[in-house]
Amino acid sequence: MKTTLIRDGYIIDGTGARGFAGHLLIEGDRIAEVIRAGEDLPCADAVIDAKGGVIAPGFIDMHSHVDWLLPTDAQASLLTALLEQGVTTVVAGNCGISPAPMRPGGISAIERLAIIAMEEPLPYDWSSMAEYLERVEGCAPLVNVAELVGHAALRYATAETRRGAMRPHELRACLERARQSLDEGACGLSLGLGYDPGMFSPLEELAAFAAVTAGAGKPMTVHLKALSRVSPCYPMTDRPLEAHNIRALREILDIGRATGVRLQLSHFLFVGRKSWRTADVCLRMVEDARSEGLDVMIDAFPFTCGNTTVNAMLPYWYLADLRRSSRSTSRRVRLRAELELGFRLVGFGLSDLRLMSSGVPGWDDLCGLTVEEIGRRWGTSAFSALLQLGERSRGAAVMLFSTYSGDTGDESALEAVLSRPFCLFETDAVLHAEGHPNPAALGTFPRILGRHVRERGLFGLEAAIHRMTAASAERYGLSDRGRLARGMAADVVVFDPRTISDNTPSGAEPARPPVGVGHVLVNGVLVVDGGMARPGEGAGRVLRT
Repeated sequence: MKTTLIRDGYIIDGTGARGFAGHLLIEGDRIAEVIRAGEDLPCADAVIDAKGGVIAPGFIDMHSHVDWLLPTDAQASLLTALLEQGVTTVVAGNCGISPAPMRPGGISAIERLAIIAMEEPLPYDWSSMAEYLERVEGCAPLVNVAELVGHAALRYATAETRRGAMRPHELRACLERARQSLDEGACGLSLGLGYDPGMFSPLEELAAFAAVTAGAGKPMTVHLKALSRVSPCYPMTDRPLEAHNIRALREILDIGRATGVRLQLSHFLFVGRKSWRTADVCLRMVEDARSEGLDVMIDAFPFTCGNTTVNAMLPYWYLADLRRSSRSTSRRVRLRAELELGFRLVGFGLSDLRLMSSGVPGWDDLCGLTVEEIGRRWGTSAFSALLQLGERSRGAAVMLFSTYSGDTGDESALEAVLSRPFCLFETDAVLHAEGHPNPAALGTFPRILGRHVRERGLFGLEAAIHRMTAASAERYGLSDRGRLARGMAADVVVFDPRTISDNTPSGAEPARPPVGVGHVLVNGVLVVDGGMARPGEGAGRVLRT
């Protein structure tokens, strides 16, 4: 059995305890010994010099969509971006969108939601969660994966009713399929309430799924129905004095109170300059719920931009019949008026929307441009350019939205979220071989450790590592991950705390790989050496719970 000694580093074990100088001995895929400085060192087949560096557990990405890459050849190159920032484990299947369970009749519907996360067609030689996880295991994944089962996937794989309330027998069948998926190793259930069909699902249905998840003793992750003061997911005239994101949060907290489900609120952010003011209210709502005994936590990425589909800002009534809407002059006029009003109320504009991936052959030269810049290039309005991107790509165009909890020079709302001890960390990044990258795909964890720990001092290094590792593992029942201790899985990152940083230029320049991450091991295999991913078969595993 191969042994590896990581010597002369500063060990932060992931528990939140103060670090100490020492060494780490790995045998095979397990940690054999944590050795304090001054103790005798054993011989080993390989030695990694960590002098001046921190030795920590591998980082856990709490919100990922790479499950749409894992059964394909594309994952072997695209997932190196995660490894090179220290990520060894991802929690995938978020926002209600998982590749399993699956049936032939539901493929087109779920792919309309997942299209921005896909690089290659999937084989779909599985139907159940168990079969999908077995398929991923056979693909030698680069990272460990814990998979959620998605609410949208369950509906499309089971029910004929695509929108709105299901018939009673359909709901029963969906709930049974959810139980089965959780029994087969899914680490929880995810809701995507800002997308179809989640935005059309009645609260009673969501509560029923929450109750099943609670019964399995697993968490439910939630992409809230609204992330801004005004949202296309609620009618503009319905409760006009209540901010939509506050209403969405209240609804899901009430479901948590009624069912006892553990809630993980995904990408807890505030879209648009006039939404930032709601951050304190929403954080107090979560804190109050926690003080009442509700098990609720949040996760966030440390950037003021994030990726989503080109159609994310279209209102529910326009999306309900997209083909008819795109051909109707009156509907387009109404849409333009509503978007302009909504933008003013939220503090957002089409200049805050940048194209990451066009989804249309021959349009790659547009990547990195804002929608306003694309409109000028085409000699049309930004509004027309936005609709044309959506229609020609069939919703596959990936956009980078700005004003997420802040902007250049003002990250107070973002820092308020990140500083909470119940906030875990995520990338929420889609990965593509071409186009303009989401900076979170390359530098989420280095940015936390560089900007927010070293430069801003929002929290200490041990506290940050705890949230990135043991706290995240505990959230999903990953009992052998997230800590440096004898017998634990040998997922390890070695980084320089003096230099670690994301590499994100200001303006429109694309992000580059981070600095300061020296070595990464996944299940005892050295996968990053000298800051660069090593070619070879993936060492990741499927983590069933």
